[in-house]
Amino acid sequence: MITEGPKLHYWNYFLAIESDLEKLSRYIEFSEDNLNTYSIELAQILLTAASEVDVLLKDILTLMEVPLERNNMYCYRNAIVEHLPGMIQERVYVGRSSLIFQPWDNLLDDKAPFWWEGYNSVKHHRNQFFPNANLQNTLNAVGGLLIVVIYYYKIEYELHEKKEINFRDITFKLQSVSNFISLNSDYYFKSIVG
Repeated sequence: MITEGPKLHYWNYFLAIESDLEKLSRYIEFSEDNLNTYSIELAQILLTAASEVDVLLKDILTLMEVPLERNNMYCYRNAIVEHLPGMIQERVYVGRSSLIFQPWDNLLDDKAPFWWEGYNSVKHHRNQFFPNANLQNTLNAVGGLLIVVIYYYKIEYELHEKKEINFRDITFKLQSVSNFISLNSDYYFKSIVG
């Protein structure tokens, strides 16, 4: 007999994106000196990660039964500030480097994340704004995606199990093999933050 556990499509997709980013780190040193470096590979990862953020934010807000006027970052921003304010302060750590960042921090300034603006400019006006497909925007998009994925599964598991679940249990349920990009060590039973 074959049985199937929970579907982890979003998590597996994040791991694939993270793997692409980790491979790229062999060619671009992930440091402050290179944050403005841009390339076709960075564009591909930026477009993929930010697009997935859009999909997941819609799903999170649907799970939470938060009505939206439109499906865009400005409506998401208002919903995040009101219903998921902890997401804004989340920090992301990049393995094998000392880079630490907060992808959602400028939501408090009543703005979309700067990396989201970079994503939209590359998506809609690539010829003019291709330099926005840079390491800084890409790292923030992938880090923002990690945060959104973890929040998605926390909300989904809480609804399914009808009880509050902490983030450590979520990362354990995801059988986290991710360690290139991670959240604060408090999110894991065994610290993977260097």
